[in-house]
Amino acid sequence: MIALYDAAGREVGAEDRSVVYAEGLWHASAGVLVRSGDGSRVYVHRRTETKSVFAGMHDCLAGGVVEPGERPAQTAVRELAEELGIVLDDAAEPPRPVARASWDGSWAGRPMRCHLFAYELRWDGPIRHQPEEVADGWWWTDARLRERLADPVWPFVPDTRVLVPDLLR
Repeated sequence: MIALYDAAGREVGAEDRSVVYAEGLWHASAGVLVRSGDGSRVYVHRRTETKSVFAGMHDCLAGGVVEPGERPAQTAVRELAEELGIVLDDAAEPPRPVARASWDGSWAGRPMRCHLFAYELRWDGPIRHQPEEVADGWWWTDARLRERLADPVWPFVPDTRVLVPDLLR
């Protein structure tokens, strides 16, 4: 089950993920841009081919859908741990909010509507991919990522593209 939202961005219920995707219902996702401690690089990864949405595409946010009753900031921390193995202890600074947008797009010929919440975390510790979700990952400068994003056919997650102007320097 994932949280359902209205077009204005308010949580209004819950529905099975397959129904949300099949019917293009509004939902929310939260993702974290992992930036090196000195701020010079961002972590980019490639999604596995088995993902139900945006399979095999590249992304610079580790994230996922908001669960019922969960705040986007909680989703961000949960997804960091799940996808990249970054577990923050109580003394760590939480990811800070950096961008928000609503994406009324499409995927696989069906509408997809999502409220997007983006956060940033500075991190120099280890990264451990969840093999079911992340196929590979590497560090790039903002300039290198912008260069790749300039190619419209490079397979990059379309909803994150909406946030890129607010994420990269």
